[in-house]
Amino acid sequence: MACASLFYSHLAVAQVQLPTQPQTQPQAVLITATRQAQPVNEILLDHDIITAQEIALAGPISVAQLLQKRRGVEIASNGGVASASSVFLRGTATNQSLVLVDGVRVGSATTGGATYANIPLSQIDRIEIVYGPLSSLYGSDAIGGVIQIFTKQGSTFLEPTATVGFGGKGTRTQQAGISGSTGGERNVRFSLQAGHEEADGFSASKPPSGPFTFNPDRDGYSRNSANGQVSWKLSSAHELGASFLQSRLKNQFDAGLDFDDTSVERLENVSLNLKSQFLPNVKSHFQASRSSDKNDTDASFGIVQFNTVRHDYSFQNDISFGRDLLQVVLEHQKEEVGSNEVALQRSRQTNSQALSYQLRRNAHLASVSLRHDNNSQFGGRTTGSLGYGYRITRAWRVNGSFGTSFRAPAFNELFFPSFGVETNRPERGRNAEISTNYQAGDQNFSATYFRNRLSDLLVFTPVCPVQPETRPFGCAANINQALLRGLSLGASSKWQHWTLRGSLDFQDPHDETTDKRLARRSRKYGNVALEYASGPFTGSIESIFSGDRFDDAANSQPIAGYGLVNLAGSYQFAPNWSVFARFDNIGNKDYELAKNFNTPRRTGFIGVRFDGKPGVQ
Repeated sequence: MACASLFYSHLAVAQVQLPTQPQTQPQAVLITATRQAQPVNEILLDHDIITAQEIALAGPISVAQLLQKRRGVEIASNGGVASASSVFLRGTATNQSLVLVDGVRVGSATTGGATYANIPLSQIDRIEIVYGPLSSLYGSDAIGGVIQIFTKQGSTFLEPTATVGFGGKGTRTQQAGISGSTGGERNVRFSLQAGHEEADGFSASKPPSGPFTFNPDRDGYSRNSANGQVSWKLSSAHELGASFLQSRLKNQFDAGLDFDDTSVERLENVSLNLKSQFLPNVKSHFQASRSSDKNDTDASFGIVQFNTVRHDYSFQNDISFGRDLLQVVLEHQKEEVGSNEVALQRSRQTNSQALSYQLRRNAHLASVSLRHDNNSQFGGRTTGSLGYGYRITRAWRVNGSFGTSFRAPAFNELFFPSFGVETNRPERGRNAEISTNYQAGDQNFSATYFRNRLSDLLVFTPVCPVQPETRPFGCAANINQALLRGLSLGASSKWQHWTLRGSLDFQDPHDETTDKRLARRSRKYGNVALEYASGPFTGSIESIFSGDRFDDAANSQPIAGYGLVNLAGSYQFAPNWSVFARFDNIGNKDYELAKNFNTPRRTGFIGVRFDGKPGVQ
């Protein structure tokens, strides 16, 4: 409440001192909300951005741990940095949010969710989070929102970079890269990055996890990653580009005594892009991509292999009518699964068509979109959205929207022996929300109320309603309904060298079929941070906090709430050279994100960074 009062007082002062001339500072842009770059003050959907500066100070943490610090995001983790993690966006499950890397869909078709542990933070430039249903733009999985990760790209000048760091639990990191451009009319931009991380780690499990899980050994990891991008300006109207991302993660985990349980996960993305402008008001973007998510596990329960390969083709046309924009999107996707489980060796295809229109009339903003996805396995699904925003003043705006969404069943839910049911249907969502936004200079505030009703939820049921004689231990079935509703608050205020920012989320993630709270979701959580930047020094102190949760759907296994305090800072001691450090969980809090699994206690990390960008002083 004290933080909220402080934010409110800053906003009140800023409103009185509002400048009489339009702002001239560069406006941040967002791509994910509309599939094209657009100023954030013209975005109707609730959103957030993680910048390159924040990522540079994050240290050797996972993408999931970085997302945990943002509004509307909760996580669960079975151990350390590289352990299996879940990300809950506004109370939705991991497989109910879409994850893109440079526009390419990533994740496992067997589990249905993204493998966050294998996305290397060292290769990332920024992350965009858009909350709410986006199936009408992106198709399946975008029930809770879309998280898009952008890797590092080519720069105007030749820019070598390098980072070396080490920290607690035997953590070591190295990263190096180079980017630049040739200049001239037929400009070629390029970027190439590579990194290595490893840690000795700590035991993922606790003794109460039981004899089939607990192992007191250390569970470490090692990851090698690389990414590259190149773009060639063929002419003033055409640009050809290509990119790749590759990551190999070897991670130890616990599945019982006297065995070194290990998984090797490989993520590979390759894409080819062609951007053209055939007419002054028509821009086209063609993208062909191949993504692979491969997992080889050697554990006490046996050897398991899963390999998802996706081929995607997208053709998007943006047609401008003054300030209005019409988008026409055609997409084709093929999913293939290879596994040592013969029943999962399947494939399916999806053909999609989408239309959207964005209208801008003085103080009025509006959008409408419609999409049809025709899947070879379950048939067709049509989704749509409608949004409207009104700018009360240059600083204040109110928005309202309604949208439908769906999630295609994962291959495990369809075909896994004695568990999957081939007739399972897609999950469906209907979301309505209203929000208000304030932005004046360095003062920002947002409040969003949402109500997302989910139908045909695919959950495990111990008594299978379909052919129970062949599934004596239960199956996945469309039997539950859920209602997710909540209020999400965010604010930031800057005064001279100081920035105060924070968020607070209240939610009710309710399973209406069982009258229970959804597993591993809290009713309230948030964060607050105070940052300082002056000359060569930057520093921050941040707190992350969450209320209690339940580890199971029956709400019989409670998990206590927690609060963490972290410190971070950097100092530029010479041109192009800086030293940075982090100290996480400085209170040495013993907390859990999953029942009977350890999380990092007090830990430190220090590193040295070289940035060869011209003019860095």
